[in-house]
Amino acid sequence: MQHRHYNGLKTAALLGLLTSLILIVGYWFGGSTGLVIAVLVALGMNAVSYFWSDKIALRAMSARPVTEAQAPQLYATVRELATAAHQPMPRLYVSPTAQPNAFATGRNPQHAAVCVTEGILGMLTPRELRAVLGHELSHVYNRDILISSVAGALAGIITFLAQLAWFIPIGRSDDDEGPGILGYLFMLILGPLAATVIQLAISRSREYQADASGAELTGDPLALASALRKIHRGTQALPLPPEGQLTSTAHLMIDNPFRARGLANLFSTHPPMEQRVARLEEMAHGFARR
Repeated sequence: MQHRHYNGLKTAALLGLLTSLILIVGYWFGGSTGLVIAVLVALGMNAVSYFWSDKIALRAMSARPVTEAQAPQLYATVRELATAAHQPMPRLYVSPTAQPNAFATGRNPQHAAVCVTEGILGMLTPRELRAVLGHELSHVYNRDILISSVAGALAGIITFLAQLAWFIPIGRSDDDEGPGILGYLFMLILGPLAATVIQLAISRSREYQADASGAELTGDPLALASALRKIHRGTQALPLPPEGQLTSTAHLMIDNPFRARGLANLFSTHPPMEQRVARLEEMAHGFARR
């Protein structure tokens, strides 16, 4: 609970920093009109993403709903965890993808969906699968979709503002002293870059928090650590193509579905797997000392 509270405060601080960055960009360009346009466009786009995120993500993975008769073990495990958390039963889906992966989506527990791939069902033991499902349910219970939607909206506002100010110097008359060509260039590059870095930090914080919350829910951090090792080997061996709707839903998955190497690792929404495993192993030591 303390770890969850800490991550919640950190997420709030990062969102506050991102909001402050928007105000700085707006003040720098002096474009109150452009700022209003950017806010409306970005919030409108992200509102659609927020309310339809589950359908977008499920369609991207070609997921199909499964009944309890088709997947009795999956239903039994999710029902047990949802009951322990005093939450409603989510909708369950299976993706035909061979890569081992899983994700949860939905704006709240009443509109939640959990999806696992055929690859993960064939790879993990029942104990490891239970740990993964606990992680995914924790994303829903922690209201991660709302947090990521807000972060995405704010980052989108900054990027839109910088682009708008570059092509249309907003909010300045001919007599005003604008930021100059170098100022525009710096804001065009550094503004969106800073927004992206903060958004990535929020996404990585969410993964750490879901790992910890999921381990608390299942009482089995070592099972999740073991599952993450297997999943990471599988995603690296069977990477998905970074194209189409997959690129906008990859952050929802328990591991990065793409092959990220070198500089690409710096811009991954997922923290390094070895760090996630190390935290879970340390958490297991804490459980043993109780």
